[in-house]
Formats: sequence, C-alpha cells, structure tokens
Amino acid sequence: MLKNVIKKNSYYDSATLMLLTSKVAPEVGGSHNIAVMMASEMNKDLMRNSGLLAQEGEDASPNDLVFAVKADDEATVDAAIAHAMEILEAKQSQKAAKSGAQTVFDTTAQALEEYPEPQMAVVSLPGNMAHIEVKRLLNAGVNVLLFSDNMSIENENQLKDLAIEKGLLMMGPDCGTAVVNGIGLGFANKVSRGNVGIVAASGTGLQEVMTLVSNFGGGISQALGTGGRDLKEAVGGKMMLHAIDMLEADPQTDIIAIVSKPPAPAVVEKLARKIDSLSKPVVACLLGDDSNLLGGTEAKVGHTLTDTAQLCLDMAAGDAEASQITGRADTEEIVSAARAALSEGQRYIRGLYCGGTLSYETQLIIADEIGMPFSNAPLNYDYALKDVTRSEGHTVLDLGDDAFTVGKPHPMIEPSLRGERLLQEALDPETAVIVLDIETGYGAHDEAGKILADEVREARAELAKVGREVAFFANICGSYQDYQDYRAQEQILEEAGIRVFETNEHCARAAVAVVK
Repeated sequence: MLKNVIKKNSYYDSATLMLLTSKVAPEVGGSHNIAVMMASEMNKDLMRNSGLLAQEGEDASPNDLVFAVKADDEATVDAAIAHAMEILEAKQSQKAAKSGAQTVFDTTAQALEEYPEPQMAVVSLPGNMAHIEVKRLLNAGVNVLLFSDNMSIENENQLKDLAIEKGLLMMGPDCGTAVVNGIGLGFANKVSRGNVGIVAASGTGLQEVMTLVSNFGGGISQALGTGGRDLKEAVGGKMMLHAIDMLEADPQTDIIAIVSKPPAPAVVEKLARKIDSLSKPVVACLLGDDSNLLGGTEAKVGHTLTDTAQLCLDMAAGDAEASQITGRADTEEIVSAARAALSEGQRYIRGLYCGGTLSYETQLIIADEIGMPFSNAPLNYDYALKDVTRSEGHTVLDLGDDAFTVGKPHPMIEPSLRGERLLQEALDPETAVIVLDIETGYGAHDEAGKILADEVREARAELAKVGREVAFFANICGSYQDYQDYRAQEQILEEAGIRVFETNEHCARAAVAVVK
C-alpha cells in the first residue's frame, strides 16, 4: 500500500529530512519504502521513479512537504506517517522552547535586523535558491558555510569573488565540515585546540587529518572547507587561496596544512606560488597528484592523510619529540590469520565507504600496490563500474556518491544503508577482504559501530553456512573526544570480529597485504 500525506507550506532543509527518514525507515522495511521531501519537481521525479509518488504528491507545490510511505498494510503506513509527524512536531516544540534564549526568524533579513553584526551563518537551502541568501549574508559582513549543493558555477564564482572582496569566508557549496575558533560546523569533530590550521577541499579528508592530529597530541586552530569544486579550473582555487591567506594572518595558527584531491594543473601552479609567499610552514597533501609541482616549494608534501597528519605533528612539536601515528602491533598476525582462512578463489578487496576521500585514498593505495581498482568514483575512468550494483575485481565504492544517495540519507547519517551491499559482497566467492569506515562526531550517527557490527555478524552467519570466511577491516574516522566514544565504538567492532585500524591508510594497507 502507498500513501502520500502533504504538509502545506512547510519548509524543512534536506539534512533535517534525511535524519527524519533514517529514524522512520526501519518501521517500513528500509529507506526504499519511505521518502520525506519537499515537493520540488526534482524530488517528485525521485519519488516517482522509486514508486513512492501518489496523486496527492503529484498535486503538491514546491512549498509543501510530502510524506511518502509504502508498506504491506494500512496500519503500518499510518503508524510510520504518525511517527514522522510526531518527530517534526517535537522538533518544532523544541525550537519554540528555545525561543526565549534563541530567537527563531522567518527570514535572513529579519535575523540581520535583530543581530546586525553576526560572525557566521550556516546555509542549507535548495542550491538554486541558496545564492540569494548567501549574497545577502556576505553583503552584511557574515562568513558563510554553504552546506547546499547543486549551485551553478557562475553563482559560486560570483559569491566567492564577493567574499574575497569583503575579506570573508564562503565555504562551499557542498561544504560539510569546518571548525572555526573551536566551534564545529556541519559534520565536524570535537578536537583539541592547537596551532595547526587546515584548509581542505574534501570533507572526510579534513576530518581524518584533524582528528589524527588531535588524537596524537596536537591541536587545531582552524579547519576550513572550501567545497569540492573550488580547485577545479572553472573556480580556480579562489577560496583555497583566500583561506590560506586568512590562516597566514591568524595569530592562533603556526602551521598551515592543505588537503585535497588533485586540483586542476593551473590551480596547482597558483598553490605553489602562494606557498612560496608565506611566512608560516606548510604541509600539503594533494592525494594522487603526480605532477610534483609542490615538490619544488618550501612545503612538506604528505602523500597520504596519515603522512600529512604526522608531518603536522612533527612541525608542531618543534624541538620536542612528536607522537608517532603507529599501526597495530599485531597487524602481521591479523594479516596472516586472514590469509590462512581464505578459500580458493577468494582474491579481491571490496571497499564500502561512507567517506568519499577515504574511498579515494584506498583506491590510490590499492592501485600503487596491486593494480587499479574499479569504483563508482574511480581514479581512472577506464575503471568506472559498468553497473554500480555489481563489483568487478578489486572494487572500492563511495556510498556517499549520488549513485547511491539520491533520495536517501547520506550513509554518515544512516550507515544501515550499507548493510545490503555488505552482505552481497561477503557472499561473493571472490571476496577476500571487506574494508569499511565509520565516522563519529557531530552530525554522524549515534551508533554507527553497533549497526556495522550487527551487519557483519549477519554476514558471518551466512558465510558459515557455506563454509567460507571473509576478513573485515575498518577505520574509525573520529576524535577520541567525540560524544559517540571512540573506544566504545572500537570495542563494539572488535567484538564482532572486525579488525579496527587507527587510520584509513593502515586499514587499506593491511587489506592489500592479505591479497598481495
């Protein structure tokens, strides 16, 4: 049975609705049976293609909220919709309860009138509309983190030019992570304060470096995102270069770290010139960049995220001895045991990643050691999967990519979306090792470790029926200070037979060692 319920003239941002979907989906058999979306034409197409759009949804306007639920019986559908409504109403009540200490405004103009000198705004609106509000905020002297995606390159350039003219940050579009003066924005982690300032065009790449620095005795002054397109030729690295200048001027920052996937060649040249103009030492990590243009600069070049964090720790320690980001002492034993348990024909690594940059780094390590892997977001487009629902050879998936998340929550918000694919890969007779990540911190799931542990237990039970074993290796991308409790998550995973490694690089290299 399919039912659509419309909440007229009720706008909610996509992050709120994704979280809501993840809470209600288990009641109706998973996220493929539910959609809670604004009734834009694009969202209607998504619901229509998923078989979730009824006539009431077809008739809804873009200002309306649609609850679309499919289940075997009417009682289940009604219960799921009632639960979703209850969650939204509770959220509205919480917002009203806070109104004494935290005023809620209907428009940006109202907020700016009441608070004429705000410092930072987080914008999460439909990308084709967000530029209007961002421009208004920048003109009012407000720094912006733009969570929204789907903004035109023309609007991105216009907004970044305006921000630079006014000496402000415009982080985004599609910027999900930042820490500004110790305050986390978006998918951020609770990290120690210190003297390492990071600017990054990648979300989980930024998180991996800053949490490793924090976990091993260093600290973060600022962690600034630019949005994934900033280093493309069409944008030219505008916000990356501007953010570097801001870190150069920041009295809390002594060391500047740069983290990104390979920029456009012309942007790398700009970065090289910028680095040579700075008075502060620089660590630069352009994952997979083989141009070596930065090799001729004063920067220390990190070739992996772990390497980059270690270089930051070394610089921050000065004359003192820096903490070392070491691997597991029992890695060789883990690898030997995993290899010994393999049956004939088990020879491939399968990576199932929530974090896009972590997926990218793992592809680089596999390619360097044993040959190019396949992916939905490949290093080399000759190795793009023909069908993202089926792996070929060594395969590393970015499950946060649009191929998997259109109309669904991001797996960092709802990691259970990985479960079906995990079981599929585990039961593939050619799979030897499955490598995984979980993220902790603000915005991430409260119990990602438990969800993954339960899925692996289910997979192990099915494998036992056919007399086969698969090695499960994982990395926790998170801070020891995150509220989910890093060590508790680690213990939950280990108890399920998942070997946890301190860094994504260590995890990937252990997987390679099993099959090499």
